[in-house]
Amino acid sequence: MKHRRTQRGFTLIEVLVALAIVAIALSAGLQATTALTRNALRQSSVLLAHVCAENELVRVRLASTMPPIGDANVACEQAGRTFAVTLSVLPTPNPSFRRVDAQVFEDQVPVLRLSTVVGRY
Repeated sequence: MKHRRTQRGFTLIEVLVALAIVAIALSAGLQATTALTRNALRQSSVLLAHVCAENELVRVRLASTMPPIGDANVACEQAGRTFAVTLSVLPTPNPSFRRVDAQVFEDQVPVLRLSTVVGRY
């Protein structure tokens, strides 16, 4: 009586299915990591842009004269990164006040906009 020896192991199909599952899991992990990295960079940009905008608005508030109506561009460097700040001074219905908008750009991409009202002292 001959006994047939059965070989144990995985078939090619089983190995390919396992590889496909691992590839999908790794792809999902890579996408999640990329999203977290992008979010951290965005938060960093917004924080630094906020510092730039606040600095310019405080400078306008502390000036001894009312800011002239119009636009002005200012460069701001924070943490080794350069931001462009556009200050827009607009009139209000009350001539004793002016609206000041500070919009911050990084590489010509808008990052943040802050506004305030400046009054005559």
